[in-house]
Amino acid sequence: MDSKRTWKEFQASGLLWWVNMLLHTFGWAITLIVDDETGEITDSYPARVTYRGFSEKDNDEGYKKATNYMLNNIYRLKRDIED
Repeated sequence: MDSKRTWKEFQASGLLWWVNMLLHTFGWAITLIVDDETGEITDSYPARVTYRGFSEKDNDEGYKKATNYMLNNIYRLKRDIED
């Protein structure tokens, strides 16, 4: 079953960082456009990029977010794969 989510939730979970970390290997990234005044995500698109990887600070934050996401969702994730 699918459950539509927002880009903001995906970003907050650390999963956007994690996916982009993998996509950087191939010179790609998912880009989000954020309204400076409201903080709302107004657009998204795949982009070709020339950079690879993130700063140490961004990686530290990404690992923390992704770890917390797994910690807070482990029972639901396990339930999703059970028969």
